[in-house]
Amino acid sequence: MTDPAFVIRPARPSDESSVLGFVERTGFFRIGELAVAREVFCEAVSGKPECTYQSYVAELENRVVGWVCFGPTPCTVGTFDMYWIAVDPLFQRRRIGRKLSEFAEEKIRGQDGRLIIVETSGTPRYDATRAFYEQNGYLLAAEVPDFYAPGDSKCIYLKPLV
Repeated sequence: MTDPAFVIRPARPSDESSVLGFVERTGFFRIGELAVAREVFCEAVSGKPECTYQSYVAELENRVVGWVCFGPTPCTVGTFDMYWIAVDPLFQRRRIGRKLSEFAEEKIRGQDGRLIIVETSGTPRYDATRAFYEQNGYLLAAEVPDFYAPGDSKCIYLKPLV
């Protein structure tokens, strides 16, 4: 996307309703998952020095349309988790997710990151999500059957950055 009205910037507390609104509108997340999204978002924008979540939003024409949150994986050297990446359903298929992913990768590289881990569901509902990761260079490293619920496996993707 080369639209000059498109920017990625650090998330602010005032972005909470926009981000959580479109995360919910994607229709992918259960109530408990939405609560975790809120918790992670609020912690990331809290400004607490001990918080390791890094949260950024994509804006298009001054409207928040995407969110990515990542951070170093505890007890590792150079491994990062990408906890959340979401795009407002009204703005999907405009490469915003790809731009957020690339942005996160660059930020992680700048912090001596060498490996990104992403976890997602293995259900058919998440076929497009898994395809997104695969199209962006993430490799399926493992699948844990029945992890999230009976019949809902956890797919673990990784992307080496070196």
